[in-house]
Amino acid sequence: MPDCAFCSIVAGDQAAEMVLDEPDLVAFLDRRPVFKGHVLLVPRRHVVTLPDLPDELRAPFLAAAQRLAAAVVDALGAQGSFVAINNTVSQSVPHLHLHVVPRTKGDGLRGFFWPRHRYADGEAAEYAARLRAALTP
Repeated sequence: MPDCAFCSIVAGDQAAEMVLDEPDLVAFLDRRPVFKGHVLLVPRRHVVTLPDLPDELRAPFLAAAQRLAAAVVDALGAQGSFVAINNTVSQSVPHLHLHVVPRTKGDGLRGFFWPRHRYADGEAAEYAARLRAALTP
């Protein structure tokens, strides 16, 4: 899709801090993270919502989500994660994306009023590298 920001990232036309690069899926750091290390998992194929996800991508998509949820704990020292998908409502980019947000008790996240944090110069690359390392078997 020519106007899709995530399709542009998948195609390599728009820069992103890549965390996972697989034949059918990619994951990269959110540019406006709830907390540092916030990852977005997307199918390479343009799929708008979870109900649109083809059957053959369902298992790989969930398996990658599980690996990313473990990686934010292993690589970033998080105590857990928040994993979510918006379908249409609150979906800022109309391309299926699963959020994996590192969580720590007392981090200030309450309900769905999420604070946003910025990366310092070079910090996003370091977070992405740590997550890639944790995903490598």
